[in-house]
Amino acid sequence: MTTKAPDRPRIVDKQLRFKLSSKGAVLVEGPKWCGKTTTSEQVAKSILYLSDPTINREIIATAELDPTQLLTGATPRLFDEWQLVPKLWDSIRFEIDHRKKFGQFILTGSSTPADSTQIFHSGTGRFTWLKMRPMSLFESNDSTGEVSLENLFQGKSPSATNPSRDLEHLAFLACRGGWPAAIEQPTKVALEQSFDYLEATIRTDYSKIDGVERSPDRMQKIMRSYARLQGTQSSAETIALDLSKNEGYEIHRDTVSSYLNALKRTFVIEDSPAWNANLRSKTAVRTSDTLYFVDPSIATATLGISPAELSKDLHLFGFIFETLCIRDLRVYAEAKNAKVYHYRDSRGLECDAVIVLRSGDYGLVEIKLGGDTLIEEAAKNLTALSNDLASPPAFKMILTGTSPYAYQREDGIFVVPITTLKD
Repeated sequence: MTTKAPDRPRIVDKQLRFKLSSKGAVLVEGPKWCGKTTTSEQVAKSILYLSDPTINREIIATAELDPTQLLTGATPRLFDEWQLVPKLWDSIRFEIDHRKKFGQFILTGSSTPADSTQIFHSGTGRFTWLKMRPMSLFESNDSTGEVSLENLFQGKSPSATNPSRDLEHLAFLACRGGWPAAIEQPTKVALEQSFDYLEATIRTDYSKIDGVERSPDRMQKIMRSYARLQGTQSSAETIALDLSKNEGYEIHRDTVSSYLNALKRTFVIEDSPAWNANLRSKTAVRTSDTLYFVDPSIATATLGISPAELSKDLHLFGFIFETLCIRDLRVYAEAKNAKVYHYRDSRGLECDAVIVLRSGDYGLVEIKLGGDTLIEEAAKNLTALSNDLASPPAFKMILTGTSPYAYQREDGIFVVPITTLKD
């Protein structure tokens, strides 16, 4: 039996090729194990693996003395885990200026550089950025892709059949996550990948990020609290209070902030910013970010929950399902040069996801695991919010897990199972 992850097309493949045609260098960022290197290797003509222990010291020494030697090679030239040698950044920027050609370099990074003082230029005009995440359900072949985000923005009514309404299978998809190494593996092997990722995350030497020593035990506790609070607009102080209440663990909010910053810099967590809505009313809009892991399996592994256990706890499952949907919406939206936000105002009116195109067109999305009552509540929220906005949304959608079909309601709202969606 092979353990090699299947080489599946990724949505960012096309984005990477386009970005290479428009800038001198592309920086591909994202969490470890999400497929950055594999995706970049497919278009690179020469590669330098900076994390290779057999040559790492030589590379660092060369970067100190004559970094231009490292830039020689067929283009696009790939620098994998570039942040290990941050001095390369300015050398690449300088080389791009003199070559005056697009598509020269690809850089991948699973964290931001530990020492940003070695970088003197922002890279504006020479670099472009590409965020990569674990696989969406469409990329892992767990969504039929019968409903496209592009068609929804065009107002086209969706029509599709949910291939699986089984709660435990949906729970499996959340617990397995979108890690390429987990796809098409036996169930136990697939589920083990998220626990391995968690263990690697906790054991990471985070002092290399910013020189601050961090405890693996404390990191695990903070991640567990973050998992309990995902999908909410909670602060570092709230996490500190949660740890005190639920685990009897006292910690200062500034310490929590330091650990969360390390998780952000390694792309383990990716909070959703608030949408600055143009409202008819003078309602105050709350601007706190919503907490999300970059993949739902990190949360389930952190909490030690199996698919069977998750499928029986519908309250928790609702938050985990929301994290899964936000992951997929981000992958699909960014393929269309769109961004994903959330909305909540002082009246308690909220929207789980607001997808905003560069043109300013936007779609409102409520995420509900399933059930007629919850879908009706979501429809009322979407209607109330859209009535308060200065310009109408391109679409209103309820993204579900267990609805049997994708369809348009009489009020114009789309109901779409996540297992039918694509970019």
